[in-house]
Amino acid sequence: MTATLGNAAGTSTDDAALREVEQRVLWLASAIVDHANRVRPNPTGLKVGGHQASSASITTIMTALWLETLGPEDRVSVKPHASPVLHALEYLLGQLPASALTTLREFGGLQSYPSRLKDPVPADYSTGSVGIGATAPIWGAIARRYVNTQFGTGGAGRQWSLVGDAELDEGAVWEAVVDPMVAELGEVCWVVDLNRQSLDRVVPTFGATRLQGMFAAAGWQVLTVKYGALLEELYTREGGPELRDRIDEMTNPEYQRMLRRSAAELREHLPGDGAGAAAIAGLIAGVGDEDLVAAVRNLGGHDLAALRTAFAQIDDTRPTVVLAYTLKGYRLAIEGHPQNHSALLTEAQLHELADRVGVDPADPWTRFDPASGPGRLLAAAADRLRRTPHQGAPAPSVPGDLGRTPNGTGTTQAALGRTLLDLNRAAPEAGARVVTVSPDVSSSTNLGGWVNKVGVWAAEDRRDWFSDDPETILHWRERPSGQHVELGIAEVNLVGLMGELGATWSRWEQPLLPIGVMYDPFVSRALEPWSFGVYAGGQSILVGTPSGVTLAAEGGAHQSITTPSIGLEQPGVVTYEPAFALDTEWCLLASLGRLGKPGGTSAYLRLSTRPVDQSLAAVPEDPAARERRRRQVVAGAYALRRVPQPAVTVVTMGALVPEGIQAADRLTGLGFPADVVVVTSPGLLFRALQARRGQDDAPTAVLDQAFPADRAAPMVTVLDGHPHTLAFLAGIHRVPAAHLGVTRFGQSGDLASVYRHHGIDTDSVVAAALDLLD
Repeated sequence: MTATLGNAAGTSTDDAALREVEQRVLWLASAIVDHANRVRPNPTGLKVGGHQASSASITTIMTALWLETLGPEDRVSVKPHASPVLHALEYLLGQLPASALTTLREFGGLQSYPSRLKDPVPADYSTGSVGIGATAPIWGAIARRYVNTQFGTGGAGRQWSLVGDAELDEGAVWEAVVDPMVAELGEVCWVVDLNRQSLDRVVPTFGATRLQGMFAAAGWQVLTVKYGALLEELYTREGGPELRDRIDEMTNPEYQRMLRRSAAELREHLPGDGAGAAAIAGLIAGVGDEDLVAAVRNLGGHDLAALRTAFAQIDDTRPTVVLAYTLKGYRLAIEGHPQNHSALLTEAQLHELADRVGVDPADPWTRFDPASGPGRLLAAAADRLRRTPHQGAPAPSVPGDLGRTPNGTGTTQAALGRTLLDLNRAAPEAGARVVTVSPDVSSSTNLGGWVNKVGVWAAEDRRDWFSDDPETILHWRERPSGQHVELGIAEVNLVGLMGELGATWSRWEQPLLPIGVMYDPFVSRALEPWSFGVYAGGQSILVGTPSGVTLAAEGGAHQSITTPSIGLEQPGVVTYEPAFALDTEWCLLASLGRLGKPGGTSAYLRLSTRPVDQSLAAVPEDPAARERRRRQVVAGAYALRRVPQPAVTVVTMGALVPEGIQAADRLTGLGFPADVVVVTSPGLLFRALQARRGQDDAPTAVLDQAFPADRAAPMVTVLDGHPHTLAFLAGIHRVPAAHLGVTRFGQSGDLASVYRHHGIDTDSVVAAALDLLD
């Protein structure tokens, strides 16, 4: 005789309705992917893709969150491969029309992964690059708190991350989890979809206990939702403790294999051959076939009551992670199969799913009757989640010129801090919106004066124990009004926070002007998450300093080579590499003026610690001529030296402008008069050249001003970076050219030796020009 197990979903009317909604979400998510791959015409035959199994594993979790737990001010980052589940919920909640459900991965339709800017219902966070979406709500929480302390308008609400367990392999996740600032963020809640499968396989060992310890050691609350009601009930019976131990101790592959077994096979294999085998066999002998098959797969991440209990236990004084055990492909024919990641249900399997959830495959997008239990539940959730639109503050007006003309010797790096201080005085409304971020390099990147002036941001005042120490130069005054945020030495964290600070104009209707500063050699390390932040609408300024082999004594490990071309090629970004302090001011102000607004643009500034004689800039004294120079600097290039009939044009950028000037003087003395053109933005010049050819809509005037046709001559370009960055300039007038730069890893040495080693010294420029002219 067999006993019947209890209902894992509960017996209340609300639970039954919630389970119906969950099953409809599962169907819709599967049907959205199926339509994209099997129904929509595909003349090329290229795979469209989608993730039915990954969606199925998190359907219960997302249904429980959206219908019972989330509030209107909560924000959710959805794991990339669950985008069909998000769209299914948006549809059932009345936010998305049925016509959109057939457009997954179609041009102009639903995106492959949740997107803030490209989906018809903007996602709270863009995801798609593994690990970045997981951490984004952490930085969103800090950005919201910053807006609250500065302007009082950031609101409240939790910041949720729905994380695939494979995302926890990303080192960037742990850099964020252990950052000291994160332990205070009680609004941060992660739910880990613990399905224990990766793309290719079942993960052989998955140390959930180790994960629990790692999160707990970082100060997080850890809640584990492992088993559902069916298994929990079995565990209370005779033989139950032995069964729990048996399942707990199984390897992941063995457990996953159990999911593919019949009831008869389970009775043979589930007891195992350990000391508790007889007790387990006796226990399951009293369980019916259908209940036994259901019990083996009854994990907590698919038990609505277990999830409800866990969510109710969240402690809002510290970040929380919910480790929810799930099955990849839950309730689909491909459930638990090791290679189900990209698998598609067959037509027969899809019809079987439709029969099971009570949907007509010929009418796949049918909605619930509004008067039904599920219909009423969805209507109530839609009312609860409805957000009140707010009128956003406009981006502040940023002056183009602060009126100061630097003299003496200075560096572009030092000009950064100087400009920020001057901006605060000249345009306090704009200065109040500036927030700087750095990974423990404030003093070494010349932000010390700015930090002393505006203070360090913290959610509450903290005592400065060195305020009375006369030898302290950098004063670390932490307070809610501070405008500098310091993270640990983790560049990925820095750009993650920059992206969210740069999105407050659209997320919380308060524009900020974020500037992140890091050593230029580490821009490449941070590039992918920063680029993703730009893609997601985060507008910010990344400053790489010091840069290039000009950082001679530091050696090759700290000498950036490719970063100038990275700036040239990065979408959504204007890149500048100024040579003089005033150029730096103008470029920074122009970049700040592009932030915090629809259609705004991020920027990358590559700065240097090389002291340069500022008189070489030859800044015009006439106001109109000065303004003309400023416009050209901001547009990408300007002529620094003109001769009556140039035999050669020396084009230079950044720290190597002195070498360019010296080479031009020597060439002129040799009877080959040389123009000197200073490039500030190769990216803007390239866009102008493309626009001249009808391939862009950028302004083109800078080309005629810096490179007029009647002055076309053989060209030598030289920069502290890869030479191909400026090589396209020879194509403006198709002149013979030589391109000098850095193509090898550097080494330590004095500046002259390092420049000579790479062939970017004055002698090399002169020699290259003479070769062209011979």
